[in-house]
Amino acid sequence: MKTYDTQIVVIAAGPSGLCAAVQAAEDGASVIVLEKAATVGGAANMGMGPLGIGTKYQKQQMIDISVEKAFNMFMEYTHYMVDARLVKRYFEQSAETIEWLEDLGVEFEGAFRYFPKSEATWHIVKTDRSIGPRAASFMNKALYSKALELGVSFMMETPAKKLLIEEGKVAGVLAVNKNGEEIKISCKAAIICTGGAGANKELIKQETGFTQGVDMFNFAIPGLVGDGLKMAWEAGAGKTPVRIEMAANIEGCDELPQGVSNVFSQPNLLVNKLGKRVMNEDHMQNATYLSNVVSHQKDKVCYSIVDTSIIKAYIRNGVDVVSLVRTNPDVSDFYEGIKIAQENGSKDFFVADTIEELAEKAGINVESLVNTVDDYNDYCDSVDEEFFKEKKYLRPLSKAPFYCAKVRPGGYGTVGGVRINENCEAITDEFEAIPGLYCAGTDACNIYDDSYMFLLPGNSMGFAVNTGRIAGMSAAEYVEE
Repeated sequence: MKTYDTQIVVIAAGPSGLCAAVQAAEDGASVIVLEKAATVGGAANMGMGPLGIGTKYQKQQMIDISVEKAFNMFMEYTHYMVDARLVKRYFEQSAETIEWLEDLGVEFEGAFRYFPKSEATWHIVKTDRSIGPRAASFMNKALYSKALELGVSFMMETPAKKLLIEEGKVAGVLAVNKNGEEIKISCKAAIICTGGAGANKELIKQETGFTQGVDMFNFAIPGLVGDGLKMAWEAGAGKTPVRIEMAANIEGCDELPQGVSNVFSQPNLLVNKLGKRVMNEDHMQNATYLSNVVSHQKDKVCYSIVDTSIIKAYIRNGVDVVSLVRTNPDVSDFYEGIKIAQENGSKDFFVADTIEELAEKAGINVESLVNTVDDYNDYCDSVDEEFFKEKKYLRPLSKAPFYCAKVRPGGYGTVGGVRINENCEAITDEFEAIPGLYCAGTDACNIYDDSYMFLLPGNSMGFAVNTGRIAGMSAAEYVEE
């Protein structure tokens, strides 16, 4: 068995782990990072940037958002079911974290909304390309470079397997390198940052009740199977609910031109399998709200329905709602995308010449859907008496062919599981800190209760980088003492 000695072991090198390593090293600690993959960054390499509150970008852009406003929004949204001290510390530090990242060489495009009804808290990392997915990989590269500069050691393709606890305190970490050799690292503190369990079907079923690939279509990044959760629980850390970070999904759109997903994500008529409307469709732009609605319907599925006149209006004038991920209002490639879906034998998109035929193909109650469409068309001539949708989004369905797409629960992976306090110390179910054990990022993200706070975008990565820093500060102070 190979043996090493250090002060702090950081388990995993996603954004929380990288921030923890850099912060702890800046504070004078010796640090070894264990990473099971061959590269750093984890799932965040697909992301775009962290949340910031009260940043210079927001001030320059005359965006009215303060820590007080964001904190009150957040706590009211979660009905005070979460740790107010942790939320406050995270938000209060977030602006300084943006500047800290800039000092490491990270550049930002500015502060942005995700969708029109959200706040402009998403700080998109600047790249050598236009704004889009994978921007945060540039942030991760800068963090990795700074960590190496500060003397942090990285052991790649070396997953941690077990925390060593002696006399109630962290004493080391066992790992296995890519050659299958067991490694023991003696340390005074360990920081768990393993990114949740989005690829662990069994754990997701056990903890959430969802069956991945059947009624849940979350991102499943290979390797994210809950290693850190299990290690923390075995070491005595308290267990909190493990949830899916919900964001509704139109399965099959990734392989099609973007016009398809953009059309079906608009505030169109949305019905469940019984043929009934289920919400004010204007709120479909918030993918968490939409996913919550869908997950409470029969077979956990809904259907977004449009007719030819609506599609032509979108092609002629652009769609009603764009997001920072789907910024292009041009959906002229919609028909091409539907053709590709049909040729591929997709069971997620349906086309028919009558509402009755559309209902039969999609498996929706025929009589009920016909009645719903009749009522909806009447609302389009007056007001929406059912769910009060704004007049500008009310468009009748009358011109064949008719199109619909399945909308199902989705998400970005799991959040939560390890109980922590505002110092990111792992604590027992009796709220006693386990000396030397810390947790940051997704594994410890218990701040949303049952619904991801999409109204303040950038929250997942913001929580990761800020709790990573907090854990790094706390661990460095602990080992120094």
